[in-house]
Amino acid sequence: MQDKVFNIQTEEDFKETALTVFKHQFTYNRVYRSFCDLLYIHPSDITSVEEIPFLPIQFFKTKQLLSSTQEVQEIFTSSGTTGSVTSKHLVTDVSWYEKSYLKGFEHFYGPIEEYVILALLPNYLERKGSSLIYMVNDLINRSEQPESGFYLHNLSELAETLIDLDGKGKKVLLIGVSFALLDLIEKYQFNLSNTVVMETGGMKGKRKELIRAELHELLKKGFGVPVIHSEYGMTELLSQGYSKGNGIFQCPPWMRVLTRDTEDALTLLPKEKSGGMNIIDLANYNSCAFIATQDLGKVYNDLSFEIIGRFDNSDIRGCNLMVL
Repeated sequence: MQDKVFNIQTEEDFKETALTVFKHQFTYNRVYRSFCDLLYIHPSDITSVEEIPFLPIQFFKTKQLLSSTQEVQEIFTSSGTTGSVTSKHLVTDVSWYEKSYLKGFEHFYGPIEEYVILALLPNYLERKGSSLIYMVNDLINRSEQPESGFYLHNLSELAETLIDLDGKGKKVLLIGVSFALLDLIEKYQFNLSNTVVMETGGMKGKRKELIRAELHELLKKGFGVPVIHSEYGMTELLSQGYSKGNGIFQCPPWMRVLTRDTEDALTLLPKEKSGGMNIIDLANYNSCAFIATQDLGKVYNDLSFEIIGRFDNSDIRGCNLMVL
């Protein structure tokens, strides 16, 4: 099935594969099956991708979402405030994740071997179970560049390395969480010309939240770059969207974003309308590929998307099926 998912070329390929994955998960994922049963939806009723039910993302906090009888190889967990319930993504075949992020990165940026990867992800490194750390660690190893690596609090060493590599004309990917990138440019000034600066979002309680345009303006000025790239991923997904500027994200061919009505969770909205984000991630073959997230966004006609914000708990409508 991996070959089918990761070789999607056309809209028709995507539709056919998504319907196949839906039938598989309806049959083997007990939680998802119960959810579909509550909605009186059966695969025989479904003829388009838009008709597939999207499971509220909160189920990853309370249920074991598995569409496979294989043993679990990895458990990815979300970061959470003390005492809060975190999401758990049970992965029975980690090769799905590895293939997804490798092919996804290559789709947008070319071979990983061409880059030196400098990772500034302190809060992720300081906890267990981060899918982002798993991905970046593997990318660092595959880059086969001696300078590639993680940086925790050694900002002076990172600044020196970054300036040196960029000056030598090496292709560099600096990937970091927003607050740590801001910490770096507050201490050092850069004028980079060969470096992709990519933020993975989130102040994680370390700083005041900024709107994206404001954050990117500060980072562009601090690093001396024309655009800031972004990565969109989450514990519950095995695929990532990437933005090469202006916060407009593209999906790899096996991933799609749709928007739903914020008042009626079962109604999808047309393109260019803001709403709750539903994500199809066909790399989630062994868990659940159809997820209603708590992000608010907008999908454009070329299938690119933008994140506008998040639901707060009082905004969530149509989730009275949570009693499963």
